[in-house]
Amino acid sequence: MIIDSHCHLDNKQFYDDIDEVICRALDHGVKGFLIPGADPDDLPKAMQLAEKYKEVFFSAGVHPYDIKAYDKKILQEYISHPKCIAVGECGLDYFRLPEDEQEKKEEVQLQKEIFIKQIEFAKEVKKPLIVHVREASNDSRTILENYGAKEVGGVLHCFNASEHLLPLSEHNFYFGIGGVLTFKNARKLVEVLPKIPRDKIILETDCPYLTPHPHRGKRNEPFYTTFVAQKVSELLNLELSEVEKLTVDNTKNLFKQFSTII
Repeated sequence: MIIDSHCHLDNKQFYDDIDEVICRALDHGVKGFLIPGADPDDLPKAMQLAEKYKEVFFSAGVHPYDIKAYDKKILQEYISHPKCIAVGECGLDYFRLPEDEQEKKEEVQLQKEIFIKQIEFAKEVKKPLIVHVREASNDSRTILENYGAKEVGGVLHCFNASEHLLPLSEHNFYFGIGGVLTFKNARKLVEVLPKIPRDKIILETDCPYLTPHPHRGKRNEPFYTTFVAQKVSELLNLELSEVEKLTVDNTKNLFKQFSTII
């Protein structure tokens, strides 16, 4: 049994066959799904899927790429829904910053401001965070520590293998491991995985992105978490069943609502 803790099932790539995608995952042992809120425009679709499938939950938040769409009032409309179980995905992403230095400075500042607002919102509604970090490990850790994110905890989605972030495990943060672990160039993540406390590892796909080997080049989907689980078992020298139980228990500890269905 597996929980996919981060899958964008509200993405347009799934509009034509979402029922088949979910059924295929269920048939392969994936018994829980969490759709992260990235763009407020997608929240109605995420809510619709969560209402249709007892195995699907969602969160409300704004991705760093969509920060100009941030509106707390919109998040408040969804966060009280019984199947909205987290805030995010929010965070910092410095991968595509403008080349102009002034524009870059303004973009970084705005990302930080919106990230902090979502941390404060999570504390207000008492729900964990789904955190996106890309080429921004130092600032992300500083903000999470300085603004009391420990109060609600959360997950570092698609963990980037930065050892600088590992101490956040002591701040009630988990580490989302996905298809990147199976990539041939994932040497750093392969080295760091054993250093993550085992009670802080959870699985994800980030579908339709970051498709694991041997399906790279194709659309990612939740049942491919089985390939991630297999890779984790190999690297940690655990039975596959142990990895599944470990990661499901960890996910349920973070997102308590999964305990109602699994």
